[in-house]
Amino acid sequence: MTYVQLFLRYELELEKAHEEPESLTFTFRNLKKLDFTEFTLLLRQEVSQEDRQLIERIADRLLAHEPAQYIIGHEVFHDLRFKVDERVLIPRPETAELVDLILAENEAEQVDLLDLGTGSGAIAIALAHSRPDWQVQASDISQKALSLARENAQANQVVVDFQQSDVFSQLSGSFDIIASNPPYISEADKHEVGLNVLNSEPHLALFADEEGLAIYRKIADQTGKYLKPSGKIYLEIGYKQGQIVSQIFQKVFPDKRVRVLPDQFGQDRMVVVDNG
Repeated sequence: MTYVQLFLRYELELEKAHEEPESLTFTFRNLKKLDFTEFTLLLRQEVSQEDRQLIERIADRLLAHEPAQYIIGHEVFHDLRFKVDERVLIPRPETAELVDLILAENEAEQVDLLDLGTGSGAIAIALAHSRPDWQVQASDISQKALSLARENAQANQVVVDFQQSDVFSQLSGSFDIIASNPPYISEADKHEVGLNVLNSEPHLALFADEEGLAIYRKIADQTGKYLKPSGKIYLEIGYKQGQIVSQIFQKVFPDKRVRVLPDQFGQDRMVVVDNG
């Protein structure tokens, strides 16, 4: 049997299981460290016994709804490599858009930035890498997530001050920028979440009470003590939450400008609070 025949067999099974068929070859290529040309030349060859066993193991894990990135052990985010496992969410492209927005709107050399709910450290580490003179602090309620985030900071050779904290409970100081990609999925929307996310990624980082708004309300209520007068807030939101999250923050900050911005697909994805 050739590689392409074996891949096709399992891709059909993955499709029936409502998983992405291409995740099989994506995972195999990454584990074998094959470039596109090497992979293409391999497809018509007979499958080696070693690779047959590897492909079967990958397929079994994907069919059990384990994310490809957990099997590989990392994800590339903002051109940086992040170790990921069941302790943290896998960094998403829409979060990279939030990082890009922060960088585009803030060119000052000296910035104190706080990333709330850092998870793998993606936002904090990407910003610290792009702006090495910024003072970046990151927090998370999960000590397990923070342990992994520290590994990622060290691997990407950046300095980030990590603190365990439930939002602001263990934090002090004031910040020019407060950023967050908090849990924002409501239990009512659980059906919209893929099984590979629902079965593998940490629910603490996915779901929030009060129809997904609990952490936004907590941030809005507490952030005034930690935000400098000219400070800005950058938030990732669920695609249905633009109006309600912007209203939450406009009520708390009536003198500031509150913007709802779309992602590359035109969905509401970011709320920004600033002085205009």
